[in-house]
Amino acid sequence: MTATSRPEKPRRWIGLRGRSLRFQIVVVLLVLLTVSFVVVAAVTAIALRTFLLQRLDQELAAAGTRFSVSLEHPDDHDTDNTDQLSATQGQAAGTLGARVLSGQVTAIAVIAHDNDDQSPSARDRQVVASLRANKSPTTIDFPNLGEYRVSVTAGDDGDVLITGLPEYPVEETITRLLLIEVAVFAAALLLTGTAASLSVRWSLRPLHRVASTALEVSNLPLSAGTVTLPERVAIETPKTEAGQVAYAFNHMLEHVESALHDRNASEDNLRHFVADASHELRTPVAVVRSHAEYAQRVGGDLPEPVAEALSRIATEAERMGHLVDDLLLLSRLDAGRPLEHSHLDVTRLVLEAVSDARMISTDHIWRLDLPEHEVTIDGDALALQQVIANLLTNARTHTPPDTTVTTTVDESGSEDVIIAVHDNGPGIPPDILPRIFNRFVRAQLARARPDGTGLGLSIVSAIVTAHGGTVEVTSEPNATTFTVRLPKARFSGRPDELDAETHHT
Repeated sequence: MTATSRPEKPRRWIGLRGRSLRFQIVVVLLVLLTVSFVVVAAVTAIALRTFLLQRLDQELAAAGTRFSVSLEHPDDHDTDNTDQLSATQGQAAGTLGARVLSGQVTAIAVIAHDNDDQSPSARDRQVVASLRANKSPTTIDFPNLGEYRVSVTAGDDGDVLITGLPEYPVEETITRLLLIEVAVFAAALLLTGTAASLSVRWSLRPLHRVASTALEVSNLPLSAGTVTLPERVAIETPKTEAGQVAYAFNHMLEHVESALHDRNASEDNLRHFVADASHELRTPVAVVRSHAEYAQRVGGDLPEPVAEALSRIATEAERMGHLVDDLLLLSRLDAGRPLEHSHLDVTRLVLEAVSDARMISTDHIWRLDLPEHEVTIDGDALALQQVIANLLTNARTHTPPDTTVTTTVDESGSEDVIIAVHDNGPGIPPDILPRIFNRFVRAQLARARPDGTGLGLSIVSAIVTAHGGTVEVTSEPNATTFTVRLPKARFSGRPDELDAETHHT
């Protein structure tokens, strides 16, 4: 089989790739002007040369063979000089006259600027000897004399009479014209480039404003909350392409802003609904749970199906109560309600949380790695206790027995206090890891005890964010680590510093 080659893609001009639109427009304009100037210079040079050669042919025709005829019967055939200097009267300087007989140059002379003849070189004589009579003048390039416009005619004695005029005035005129055109065209390119750059820059100002506004919008937090977009782009020339882009961009901003307002209103309604529903559900859930527990206590020897049903009712009522409490907490955090702030010892919070976890689950190995001194932060004690408790509960719920869970507190080499919860369990599935802090996300594979509500880690992320911190997770088989970073307290928490701060306040 013969492999078919793919058609090559057209290559872009590498010099313009990645350049600004203004640069590209100016460069293309200057290139087109340069090509136009080159064409104009070439056409004018060719036209002028043709015209000047025609004039030279006319002068050559007017000169005739008078000078060459004067060389036809010299007294001495072995010399190039002639005594008939009267024949040079009225002839232009540089006029060439020559007589060729039987392929031999019998006489040759050039009228110098002082009306005296000058002797051509031997190589020039050889070129003259090779000339044959023709009807129209031709251009001959002599080795020493240069280019000449030459008229070759047959004489009365079977000889050939040659008359020529130099072409260097033509070349000088064309060269001077080209130099003038180069200077004029260079000045025109410089002025055109400057004017085009300023004009294009002025014309593209709406695009620069669009780019600046778009960059400003891209830096806004659009994911949640009320969003106020920047002012619209001013449109000075609505009929131009740049003005149309600015108009379309402003229209897009209005549409986006309207959609964001609608989204925020919908989120507010949903948040209020969740808060109201959670608040209203707390009482009936508590009543169901209390009645189930009361029936279990006073029911005596109930049939096994009834006892099992009451136990399930009590368990699910308790689980529903936790779910309602979590939803109510998240709705309050989403609403941006301020948290209490006080100086807290993180080591004590972690120590108490790990002690509680050790009491709840004796089939896990709980370890602590705490600094010897106090580590203080400014925050809400109850909220941060829930953060640590939720991380430990997550490790306990989603790992098998005999899993080692290590909680670490570190503040060295950083402006943050770092709380890390590490376990050597089976790890979090890669498809769940990117959205692990989303609501109602539960691992269904490796960490295979999905009996939680799926809100624990969402609450952790919300509380930590409300404290100005961050929470991250890294996971692989036999190694999962949740890392919480919280800003340090402004003071170390010693009584003298706290008293000084209180007194200053």
